[in-house]
Amino acid sequence: MSSTDAVTVTTRVDVDAATAFEVFTSDIDRWWRRGRRFRFVDGEGTLEFVEGRLVERGGGGRHEVGRVLAWQPGAQLSFEFRGRLFRPGDVTVVDVRFEPEAGGTRVTVVHRGWDSLPADHPAKHGYEGTAFTAMIGLFWGDLLLPLQRRFIAA
Repeated sequence: MSSTDAVTVTTRVDVDAATAFEVFTSDIDRWWRRGRRFRFVDGEGTLEFVEGRLVERGGGGRHEVGRVLAWQPGAQLSFEFRGRLFRPGDVTVVDVRFEPEAGGTRVTVVHRGWDSLPADHPAKHGYEGTAFTAMIGLFWGDLLLPLQRRFIAA
């Protein structure tokens, strides 16, 4: 894996790993940010894990983000990721680890497989190399902020 193939983003939540996993998976539609930058169908959609897949439905459409590759409650989740600009056959992989630590859980997201997409892929928005991976890192950082805030407000 090259330095431009994967992005790693980590956050900490103030709950145990089993609860963090449950909220990440069961409440994904509540914490996954809305809007064209983060969602997959036009209009309001519902994002959920169903029948071994992550799917968003709504706005007159359905987008299968990808198949679940690993489901270990309280420990690990892995799923394929196909963004709204992905072409048929394009796929990357998101690995999420839930690691207990004092007073909470470290949630680490590794999004890999970017080197398998061509340099001119529309999901890269014209960015290459570390500029592209920095953009994807910021995407995941922005995306995970509501997950972290969900536990602060609780």
